[in-house]
Amino acid sequence: MQNQLLANIPSPPQGVWYLGPIPLRAYAICIIIGMLVALSLTVRRYRAKGGDVDVVWDAAIVAIPVGIIGGRLYHVITDYDKYFGPGKNPWDAFNISAGGLGIWGAIALGGLGVWILFRMKKLPLGPFADAVAPGVILAQAIGRLGNWFNQEIYGRPTDVPWALDIYYRVDQNGDFAPLTGRSTGEIITSVHPTFLYELLWNVAVFFFLLWAEKRFRLGHGRVFALYVVGYTLGRFWIELMRDDSATMILGLRVNTWVSAIVFIVALIVYFRLPKGQETPEEVDPRNEVGESSLSEASSEAKTTNNR
Repeated sequence: MQNQLLANIPSPPQGVWYLGPIPLRAYAICIIIGMLVALSLTVRRYRAKGGDVDVVWDAAIVAIPVGIIGGRLYHVITDYDKYFGPGKNPWDAFNISAGGLGIWGAIALGGLGVWILFRMKKLPLGPFADAVAPGVILAQAIGRLGNWFNQEIYGRPTDVPWALDIYYRVDQNGDFAPLTGRSTGEIITSVHPTFLYELLWNVAVFFFLLWAEKRFRLGHGRVFALYVVGYTLGRFWIELMRDDSATMILGLRVNTWVSAIVFIVALIVYFRLPKGQETPEEVDPRNEVGESSLSEASSEAKTTNNR
């Protein structure tokens, strides 16, 4: 039994550090790192497709704040009992740094904002969606580390060798504070590390997307659709293992239902989208204009030289 406990995964002793009066929250730091990684990958991938890098930054300015709002709205709506009712503080619904962002709301509202932006710029959304998809799933994997620091998104109690130990945390007054407190070393329970399962699954989907895109020459938004298919497939079975509080519908967690429905929709969309990859001119019609102008300038130069 002692050897088994030594193999368990320990939770971090705390998830918040203080730089004077300023709190440094591991959850927020992981989210920010994930965003930066996603942006870096998207810039490289969209440029390689023939897109304008400035468009990526414009999309980020829209998607990040709108996505955070959407993610928080989804979380608050599906877990409303945590914020509203007797003994609850509704203002906690605005405390994003303490954790609680629903990826469904973030992708939906953030995607809507980017779609409007691309409509205004008269650019096709598919190539950009394909460029951003691998970065998004990798950012989600990085963000799951924040759940580890917060001791949340865990599964049912277990005695498997890789079980996650959940520590009892207290604040400076000795009161129970699971998010902001520091561990006393006392183990409350040992559970399935579903945050880790999802992290590893997301990394696997990341590499699968890169392989599938190259192997099958995916384009026109099919990489993004395949990302949604892959993510929801993993999220479905991981949700079945989770044991933290959640809104239930017909005996299943709300995210289980959402995963199943979105999986089916994304699969249908994937097969209905056009096959093949876009040319640089299709990614950004301004490329065609630029090449035409360059060709005309070259012709004029040759004519002048012949004279």
